[in-house]
Amino acid sequence: MEIYENENDQMEAVKRFFAENGKALVVGVVLGIGALVGWRYWSSHQADSAMASSMEYQTVTSNVQADQPATLSAAEKFAAATDNTYGALTSLELAKTYADKNDLAKAAAQLQQGLSKTKDANLQALINLRLARVQVQLKQADAALKTLDGIKGEGWVAIVADMRGEALLSKGDKQGAREAWSKGAQSDASPALREMMQMKINNLSS
Repeated sequence: MEIYENENDQMEAVKRFFAENGKALVVGVVLGIGALVGWRYWSSHQADSAMASSMEYQTVTSNVQADQPATLSAAEKFAAATDNTYGALTSLELAKTYADKNDLAKAAAQLQQGLSKTKDANLQALINLRLARVQVQLKQADAALKTLDGIKGEGWVAIVADMRGEALLSKGDKQGAREAWSKGAQSDASPALREMMQMKINNLSS
């Protein structure tokens, strides 16, 4: 450790330090300020972007009408171009519209696109559940079962079991369907859902 005899020695040491390290300090300060400004700009940009997405989402989804191709086209473009939750929600709305029109292939395509637009586990679970239902209607039971395997979380156990039973029954696996519904009926499901699955089990026996 260097020892200074007086203030002049201290001053000379400070001068030497800045002479030797000044450039690095300046760069460090500039980078630090730049990072702070960049973070604030990015945060502000993200907030502005989310607000814009929210407003556009409300516009395109409220205008969607199955009998007006222009409104569907606008919603499709927004869903494809928006890489956030609003893009996923728009795909979900479009899938419902196409399913109501019995255009199941387009419904499935929108749901698959929606999955890539969000990282929210619950929203992904909801999209996967609807995708599995569409896949069963398309007679793609194995694909539906694989889709259901991707749904995690205690809150989804019962409804996934119900859908799994439907998928298994659609491919002629009555025993598998019975086991799925039995598991669902024994889970922490709502009384209405438990009763419905029990009715399905009873119908298999009749």
